[in-house]
Amino acid sequence: MKIRSNTITAKVLAAAAILGLVLVPPVQACTGIELIAVDGTVIHARTLEFGIDLESNVIMVPRGYSRTGTTPDGKPGKTWTAKYATLGANALGMPILIDGLNEKGLAVGLFYFPTTAKYQPYAPGDADKTVAPWELGSYMLENFATVDEVRANLPNIVVPGVVLAAWKFSPPAHYVVHDATGKSIAVEYTDGKLNIYDNPLGVMTNSPNFDWQMTNLRNYVNFSLKDLPPAKVGSVTLVAFGQGTGMLGLPGDFTPPSRFVRAVAFSQSVLPSQTGYEAVLQAFHVLNDFDIPKGSSRAPEKDAQGNIVADYTLWTSASDLKAKRFYFRSYENSEIRMVDLMKQKLDGKDIVTWSMKGNEVVRELGTPSQ
Repeated sequence: MKIRSNTITAKVLAAAAILGLVLVPPVQACTGIELIAVDGTVIHARTLEFGIDLESNVIMVPRGYSRTGTTPDGKPGKTWTAKYATLGANALGMPILIDGLNEKGLAVGLFYFPTTAKYQPYAPGDADKTVAPWELGSYMLENFATVDEVRANLPNIVVPGVVLAAWKFSPPAHYVVHDATGKSIAVEYTDGKLNIYDNPLGVMTNSPNFDWQMTNLRNYVNFSLKDLPPAKVGSVTLVAFGQGTGMLGLPGDFTPPSRFVRAVAFSQSVLPSQTGYEAVLQAFHVLNDFDIPKGSSRAPEKDAQGNIVADYTLWTSASDLKAKRFYFRSYENSEIRMVDLMKQKLDGKDIVTWSMKGNEVVRELGTPSQ
């Protein structure tokens, strides 16, 4: 799969220049959650952070779209034709999804996985079953309907460390997969091997590996959804200053382990939403806690042009796996916008694109009526 315009290639090269200096973005702060409404609707929601604008758009890839995977040695990789139509966000104009869902209610999100990802070994004879790391999300969405199908079929392909030519390195990634039944898994390639983990809490951040993140939760066994009662110390009764004592000690920084703990705490503590639509709105509220403003977390050095390189929340999205809708908001425009997959021409021949651009709209209120 190739980036298809000189303009897009220039943008990728600009990103490469920054990444070449910083090596990896300063935070890699994407955070993903899963919420399940009382009516059974499953919502996959996430933030997307990066040190530069990735020029994401919403795209719909129709059924029947032809793909050829990318290999380390330039041979044609695995070929497939999209069985299912897909909808979600891309990056840098590429015709693949880095986050989204398909018409069967499967959702996949790619998350940056620096210092930890180590993909599978590659041999020339593997070409016809090889998929590049950045193509794997679209491969899963276009071929499978459930988490169980993904789990059964991923061992049949090879995902090696293919270099994204314009970036001059293989982007380290791992993946969260949810389906319409609420099942969730984390997919990682470490030490040259495929690892698939059950993800009962539906949460995803970045490095280190997923099983370490789950083990780290044991450091927070005192966490409680309820406020703690007053404590007696000798003859003195200590009363809390206010609500929130059950979450006292919850980490508040932007590191992946801290965000993982907070994402579990908040996604598990919110009151149940009755419908999928309500759960979508709830997911955006939860992810407000992970929104990173420009400059809050930055690289130690400026780039070659003297610019400060800082991760920020480019966009936040939520996928309704029952209604098959993709919701999003951006750093420049906090209005929640939506595309309904099932209202599109699923058997069309071409990829359809919706811009994620747009400035914030501030509505002035008039004089109240008496």
